[in-house]
Amino acid sequence: MTLTFTLDPSFDSEKGGPALRDGLLALWADVSNAGGAVGFVPPVTPEDVRPELLKHLAAMAEGRTRLLVGHDEAGAVAATAFLTLNTHRLMRHWLWLYTVMVHPRHQGKGYGRQLMAAAAEAARGFEGIEAIRLTCRGGTGADRFYAACGYKEVGRVPGAIRVGPGDDRDDVIMLLPLSAA
Repeated sequence: MTLTFTLDPSFDSEKGGPALRDGLLALWADVSNAGGAVGFVPPVTPEDVRPELLKHLAAMAEGRTRLLVGHDEAGAVAATAFLTLNTHRLMRHWLWLYTVMVHPRHQGKGYGRQLMAAAAEAARGFEGIEAIRLTCRGGTGADRFYAACGYKEVGRVPGAIRVGPGDDRDDVIMLLPLSAA
């Protein structure tokens, strides 16, 4: 079983736009509530997530961010990643990968690796992009997953993420040179 990936899906149609937004909100809330490190601490609702999605959509409208969506066999939003271009003139040769998510019901099916491969392939198609950089929350095992996908840890900020009182996590910085992927 594989996901079907779309880079820069349309939000314009009356049918597709609301369904895609609702699918993204539901995915983000479900991943967060399952313990996924995607910017929230459970419990959250899709309405809690909406302001963050709107920020991402605004960045997409400005051309700074691209969206990669994976749909499952039923056509439901099953995975996402946001690819954000650098605006600093000295850092335009790499991009950020944000909000990497696979729905909890699909964990263990290899969809995460499919998503990471699709993100790398999409980045290779962007003129001048030589690497992907991401950060992840320490203590979740995400760094091991990204390492298995070819990313290398290039930095770590101890205790930079405060999940809750007395629960500080490292911010792990990882890089994938696209020539090596």
